[in-house]
Amino acid sequence: MSSKPPMPKAFRRLWLASGVSSFGDGVYLTALPLLAATLTRDPVLLSVVSAAALLPWLLFGLIGGALVDRWDRRRTMWITDAARGALLLAAVAGAAAGWLGVPLLIALAFLLGIGQILFDTAASAFLPEVLDRDPGLLKRANARLRGTMDVLDGFAGPPAGAALFSLGRTIPLVTDAVSFLLSALVIRSLPASPPKPRGPKRSLLKDAREGAVYLLRDPLLLGLSLRPALGNFAFSAGAAVFVLFAQEELHLGATQYGILLTSEAIGGFLGSVLCGWLSSRIGIGRSLILTAALLTAAQTVIGLSDSPWVVGVSMAVRAAALGATIVLSATVRQSIVPDELMGRVTAAGRLMSLGAAPIGALLGGWLATVGGLRAPYLVGAVFLAASTLISMTLTSNRRVEEAMAKAAQDRRPDSEPAPAAP
Repeated sequence: MSSKPPMPKAFRRLWLASGVSSFGDGVYLTALPLLAATLTRDPVLLSVVSAAALLPWLLFGLIGGALVDRWDRRRTMWITDAARGALLLAAVAGAAAGWLGVPLLIALAFLLGIGQILFDTAASAFLPEVLDRDPGLLKRANARLRGTMDVLDGFAGPPAGAALFSLGRTIPLVTDAVSFLLSALVIRSLPASPPKPRGPKRSLLKDAREGAVYLLRDPLLLGLSLRPALGNFAFSAGAAVFVLFAQEELHLGATQYGILLTSEAIGGFLGSVLCGWLSSRIGIGRSLILTAALLTAAQTVIGLSDSPWVVGVSMAVRAAALGATIVLSATVRQSIVPDELMGRVTAAGRLMSLGAAPIGALLGGWLATVGGLRAPYLVGAVFLAASTLISMTLTSNRRVEEAMAKAAQDRRPDSEPAPAAP
């Protein structure tokens, strides 16, 4: 029986940096809505705070991808994390000076969202470079990164964030700042990327457009982006008011709220661990169809249930399906997109998927106001049902297998046309 090839040391450092930052994000993302809820009980204002973190993808997503393809990806990652850590510390200082309010939270979420564009796009483009675009290694690496994020961001971070918030409203922000700074130090220790060849000077907008056109003309890549667009629209509609849903519909306190969020971490971890086993038996395309159906069912149950236990189990199922989807989609994209376009195509896909999120968050606030706190979940389930149809049409087993086989053939140095017969 052949053993799996070991992961390179560079990936292990990248994995460590991701884990440190994920824990800080779990603390921050749990504390932010709790902090916002102490300043306002208006669902629309709470949804604006959530939308502000994602709005930068609409405004700068494509430009960020073009910059990542021009810049050194390792350097982009550590500088961005260092800047995000400094920004959080500046926000804490502003709060100490008496400026704490909804406008400060909106500005903080918006600026951190700009940093997320650069870091996430660079990290997604850097991983295939570290692993030499090997599909097997990429699937394992994406599963480990996603599983670690689920455990630290979703399982350890939320209760820690709730506990730290009870000690002081800005302590979670300090914790996330430290995690960013530690992540920057680890990433800076990675080997430098080989210098990129300099081509003719081109317009940044033209470069960004090239990545978007490449994605839109490829049915498989388009399907891998349309599905999370509908998913993020649906999830953000509920997430924007989830703190109120937990407090007023499920009658949970701050600590119980943090514990409820850990159910997503458990499910997400299981999804990232089991997705390799699942895809090896039924194929990546069929796995994506199955996870889309599970997401629809789980979202519907959340919107209908009064029991925190049922909601927690449904959130775990939803997170498992989402975790598997993210790992498998990233593996396919990183395997088939040319390296010189990786940042731009990744950014175009993230723009399509995350660009829908602030719209969903704003709609969620409005739906909660006019239809009650359950309405965002039930309306979101309709959009998730549409994503199942997209998976069945554009991300089938046949499409995935053909695209990955073609990409592997194109990367072979000896892939030359056969000589003509005499």
